[in-house]
Amino acid sequence: MKTTTLLCTPLLLSLAVLPGVGWGQVQPSAEPAAPSQAPAAPAVPMLPALAWEPPPLQPFTATYQAFYKGKEAGDATMQVTHTGGNQWRVDMQVVGRRGFASVLGLNIEQSTVFEERGGVYAPLSQSTVRKGLFLGKKAVGTYNWQAGTAQWTGDVKKDRAQPIPLQAGDQSALLINLAIMRDARPGVAMHYRYVDMGKVRQHDYQAAPQTENVEVGDLSYNALRVYRSNGGNNETILWIANGVPTPVRILQREDGEDRVDLRLIEYQGV
Repeated sequence: MKTTTLLCTPLLLSLAVLPGVGWGQVQPSAEPAAPSQAPAAPAVPMLPALAWEPPPLQPFTATYQAFYKGKEAGDATMQVTHTGGNQWRVDMQVVGRRGFASVLGLNIEQSTVFEERGGVYAPLSQSTVRKGLFLGKKAVGTYNWQAGTAQWTGDVKKDRAQPIPLQAGDQSALLINLAIMRDARPGVAMHYRYVDMGKVRQHDYQAAPQTENVEVGDLSYNALRVYRSNGGNNETILWIANGVPTPVRILQREDGEDRVDLRLIEYQGV
């Protein structure tokens, strides 16, 4: 069992730029044009870079510090568990402990059971539970690949309780996080069909052409920024670092303002 407490020891990861493609959903983007003029100042020599290697699918538990509109609001936990054979489970829990979220007793739990099929993550079931002072809702979804449909029951709107035709590669919300960890390369575009909670949406993501320095608490990462390119006013940005099996930061913004910000503080893996 490997435990890494990210608040204790500063960690700097140097990553390489190795373009590549995934299992069919990933397309390389055009390389940016070279600048017309050389920079005035000489380039700073870079440290030797490591090869960009997507993390293998493996069990881990990650703890995030959660911020809401720039203020600390609680914490979140993401866990991936191998349940036997080619079947896995990913869970996310967000707990409000400060401010308005604490007053409401906000507690959101999501989980997806899925199969790993030759590098493809195929969801089998999904559940969402919301708990709180004025909340108490639960919805469960089943991805029936034999019948070719997905359907949700429980606290869902009538129009979202109808069967949804499935397509190869369909992902739940939580699986998209794992798929990005698998597929992301500098400069690569990623495309996923989101099927979750009775909704179908196209999620397109773009990886930056090179890594950048990102601060997470007391730590500095040389991380790759991946952002949703078709979210409109609702932005989703993830930063991923070589050697870390989960995003080091997940930021959701609305109308140009930070809304939900999850920052990794600890992870445990095999």
